[in-house]
Amino acid sequence: MKPIAIEFPYQRDSAGLFEQFADRPWSVFLDSGKPESEQGRYDILTANPSKTLTTRGNITGIRNGEALALSREDPFSLLQQVLGAVTGSLPGIPFCGGAIGYFGYDLARRLERLPSLAVDDSAIPEMAVAVYDWALVVDHERQCSWLVGRDGALLQQRKSQLLRWRAAGVKRLGSFRTSGPVLCNTTHPRHIRGIGRIQRYIHAGDCYQVNFARRFSVESRGDPWIAYRRLRQLNPAPFGAYLNTPGCQVLSSSPERFLLSREGLVETRPIKGTCPRGLNPTQDRRLSEALLASEKDRAENLMIVDLLRNDLGKVCVPGSIEVPELFRLES
Repeated sequence: MKPIAIEFPYQRDSAGLFEQFADRPWSVFLDSGKPESEQGRYDILTANPSKTLTTRGNITGIRNGEALALSREDPFSLLQQVLGAVTGSLPGIPFCGGAIGYFGYDLARRLERLPSLAVDDSAIPEMAVAVYDWALVVDHERQCSWLVGRDGALLQQRKSQLLRWRAAGVKRLGSFRTSGPVLCNTTHPRHIRGIGRIQRYIHAGDCYQVNFARRFSVESRGDPWIAYRRLRQLNPAPFGAYLNTPGCQVLSSSPERFLLSREGLVETRPIKGTCPRGLNPTQDRRLSEALLASEKDRAENLMIVDLLRNDLGKVCVPGSIEVPELFRLES
C-alpha cells in the first residue's frame, strides 16, 4: 500500500502539541529545535505503534497488539522482517511510517567480537524499536505539516484527535526535580590514569581511537518530558529527540547529523573541535581563527572523518566515498 499524506495546520513550535500525548506508549518526538535552532528542518511526532521489538541479551520480544513472540534471531534481521519491503515514499517528506527507536551500545556485540567486562547495572534493553503506521511531519523550511501513513481512515481519526488537543492547548502540569549531588562513576585521579594508559596504547600503535566516557547520574523524580522541555530551551539542537520507551525515557540533544540516506546516497556530517562564541564579532573571528588553526582539533576532525569513511566503506560501493568538505567552520 502506497503512503498518503493529509495536510495539517502548521505551527512553529511542535512541543506544545506533542505534550498532549507525551505519556502515551512509545511516544516519539524527533525534534528540530525550532523555533530556536537555526539548522533543523523537520519535526516528527508519533505514538501508539503497531509493533514493537525489544532486545535484552540474546532474546528479542516482538509484540503485535496483545501477541508476544520471542526470538533468538539477529535483532537487525528481525527488524527487517517486521518492516517488510519498502513500498514507496512521498517527495519532500522524510518519514511516511516505519521504525523509530534506539540501538544501544551493547548491540554492537551482534556485529563485532567484544569482551564483556562491565556490569549491566541499568538493565536497559539493548534495542527498543517500534514500527509506526502514522506520524505528523512538520517541515519548518516550507512551513507546512502533514499527517502521513497508509490508512486514510486512521489518518483522519488522528487528525481529528490532534486538532482537538491543539485547540485545547492545555499545558501539562507536572514537575521534574533532582535531589542530591551529581555522581560520577569514577574518580578524577582514576580518570587521569586511564587517559595515561590510552596515550601509551596510541604511541604503541595498539589503538587509533578510544571513546573514554564517564557516566554522571543524579537522583530525580517527576515527569521526564518536563526535563526535556527545559533541555530544549537551554540547548535547542537540530537533531533532538524524546523517546518514551518502556525501559527508559531517552532525552537527546545533538548538534550533528549522524546519517542521512536518500535516493541511494548516504551522508554523514561529523563535528569535532568546538569553542565558545564570542561576545562580539571581533571575539568571534579571533576564536574561529584559533579553532581552525588548532593542531589538536584538526587532528581529531581528520580522525573522525577517516573512521566514518571506513564505516561507510562496509556498506557503500567501493570507490564511491568522497569528502567534499574538510575542516569547515560551522556556527
